[in-house]
Amino acid sequence: MELRIFTEPQQGASYDQLLTVARCAEDAGYAAFFRSDHYLKMGTVSGDPGPTDAWTTLAGLARDTRQIRLGTLMSAATFRLPGPLAITVAQVDAMSGGRVELGIGTGWYAEEHSAYGIPFPPLGERFDRLEEQLAVITGLWSTPAGQTFDHDGRYYPVSGSPALPKPVQQPRPPILLGGMGPRRTPRLAARYADEFNLPFVSVEDTTAQFGRVREACAAIGRDADELTYSNALVLCCGRTEDEIRRRAAAIGRDADELRANGLAGTPAEVVDTIGRYAAAGSQRIYLQILDLTDLDHLDLVATTVLPQV
Repeated sequence: MELRIFTEPQQGASYDQLLTVARCAEDAGYAAFFRSDHYLKMGTVSGDPGPTDAWTTLAGLARDTRQIRLGTLMSAATFRLPGPLAITVAQVDAMSGGRVELGIGTGWYAEEHSAYGIPFPPLGERFDRLEEQLAVITGLWSTPAGQTFDHDGRYYPVSGSPALPKPVQQPRPPILLGGMGPRRTPRLAARYADEFNLPFVSVEDTTAQFGRVREACAAIGRDADELTYSNALVLCCGRTEDEIRRRAAAIGRDADELRANGLAGTPAEVVDTIGRYAAAGSQRIYLQILDLTDLDHLDLVATTVLPQV
């Protein structure tokens, strides 16, 4: 089982805070540092000093870290056009020496779109746009050097593109898709994804959705084992019950609720929960860290949980 760190900077974080967490994660031996891609805070937090752009952040981290992998869970297809996004990801991949991964989804948070003037079409159209974005992005990256790329699309027609720059990673940076949609989500994952991620769902739902993705792969003749399967879960680990409850309170949650719905408890409890997700087919866990000032939290899990999984 691989453990990765996952942050939510829209809840309140500067670039320097994110860099501190990313470097701590790198030094502690975590495999990757990921961040959400949101422009508006959620809940009652202030969100100060305001949102940071995901790919601007990752570009900085590409130069300010050494070996940890970097990515998004998930960039919204509504935020960016596919051609410029392919350029951005390829450039950050080069800046990092080939350490970038693109998580992308339909976008779901209507309020952040209205807050920053971003169009927010109905869900069916958002899925259509996501599918076309995936076709354009992968098409641009896979076009042989010296040839051009065309796409006869409804939303994103492309004509005579030189399909440059190419990413460092070949054949491309990994693409992550995810979610609990029962039909289109598994089909898109089977066609385009290198990794399929489920955020904040139960072991039972994980088993069911991973099964749907495997069925979708079989339907198009793809080996389902080519994909990596992963979960994202809120982390709240402590050496003692007092420490667990303190960490839960710091993020506005209840320790017992997090034990039921997240990755919470003593290191032994956390290892046990990870084992249940592993039995459901998960190969990676993204540890959602909500208190970015608590670096001891990362060190605790790195020293007591990571060696056991």
